[in-house]
Amino acid sequence: MTKKLHIIGAGLAGSEAAWQAAKAGIPVILHEMRPIRGTEAHQTDSLAELVCSNSFRSDDAANNAVGLLHEEMRRAGSLIMAGADAHKLPAGGALAVDRHGFSAAVTAALENHPLVTIAREEITALPPADWGSAIIATGPLTSASLGAAIGEATGQDHLAFFDAIAPIIHRESINFDIAWFQSRYDKEGPGGGVADYINLPLDEAQYKAFVAALITGEKTDFKEWEKTTPYFEACLPIEVMAARGEQTLAFGPMKPVGLMDPRTGQRAHAVVQLRQDNKLGTLWNMVGFQTKLKHAEQVRIFRTIPGLEEAQFARLGGLHRNTFINSPRLLDSQLRLKSQPHLRFAGQVTGVEGYVESAAIGLLAGRFAAAELASAEGLAPPPTTALGALISHITGGADARTFQPMNVNFGLFPEFPKSAKIRGKDRKQAMSARALEDLSVWLGHSIPRSGQAAE
Repeated sequence: MTKKLHIIGAGLAGSEAAWQAAKAGIPVILHEMRPIRGTEAHQTDSLAELVCSNSFRSDDAANNAVGLLHEEMRRAGSLIMAGADAHKLPAGGALAVDRHGFSAAVTAALENHPLVTIAREEITALPPADWGSAIIATGPLTSASLGAAIGEATGQDHLAFFDAIAPIIHRESINFDIAWFQSRYDKEGPGGGVADYINLPLDEAQYKAFVAALITGEKTDFKEWEKTTPYFEACLPIEVMAARGEQTLAFGPMKPVGLMDPRTGQRAHAVVQLRQDNKLGTLWNMVGFQTKLKHAEQVRIFRTIPGLEEAQFARLGGLHRNTFINSPRLLDSQLRLKSQPHLRFAGQVTGVEGYVESAAIGLLAGRFAAAELASAEGLAPPPTTALGALISHITGGADARTFQPMNVNFGLFPEFPKSAKIRGKDRKQAMSARALEDLSVWLGHSIPRSGQAAE
């Protein structure tokens, strides 16, 4: 094989695309600008660094669309899912990972693959024609110069929204005379635990004072060019949610249902939950507490939460600008740019939202490109699968006029005939069963696999 595949960006999508192509026998050059040039959110030069949450969300393949996507990716030989499974942490029914161990595993796997070359350099323009096939997987933090080149090539401005990062707390600084361990509804997680979250209770007066402090706290100022950029609704800053109504948080990230304060034997008015962030259990992140409050305000306000009076923060929250393209208008069903079909896009830049969704599009882009370079047909997964539903949505199923980032969900899947009379929870389980059956057929017709398994 003399043809090479160039991939720009070694986040989750780029790393997964590189792994899939290399396993198919295609030589890959993976271009990553860190540490030559950093971003507003990354802290290391490792590949597939998790810059926001450490959660891959639900791991329930029978009843949840993202859990189903996990399972489909595992069956497709995903490097990202192998790394996540090897470094998972207790998180109830969710799949949370030790972010440093996970990233180190992905980095090592790609560095050690004989067909993968990692080039530490910034790519400031679209790949030249003599590169041949290339995948742009630069993610939400695409550099300004490359972003401008993409905008020029697509004939329109690229789209953007704001995403926020939640703080991380040192466990030793939490007051366990107040805090307690419990998963909501005592739900058993993949590891068998029913007490995977740290819970911090607020009574009604404490809650109202906290909401008022969030609304009046000093926020990060926007730059002039950022003022018209919207937030992503599924990841709003905590203070933006608070401003929508006094009880919004109590019915959202601070809802107390399914939790009982062992000191009182009763349910609190509101509860803040912390999720384990590293394997040692020394770091815990504030679930749903992404914020644009200034750092000093975060320390002041979050220490008013009972149990966090002396909290020490390993990382404070922040805000960063995400970039994505109008994929339904610009990309074909193989993720190729219609105007320049030697270029593919993958990951969050395509308008999918979430770690797993980004990696899933990387998986497909890598397989499609590998098939093309091997002069084979790259078959798209059927829309009845989570992989197929997701790519079908971003490459044509969504309305290009109102396109916004989307998480995988069962609303993207084809419905059963009305005559089947499948409803409620049975519907989700039936969709999951159908998806895995159809995935097996698709994998059986995929390009030949070679190389080593994910470690």
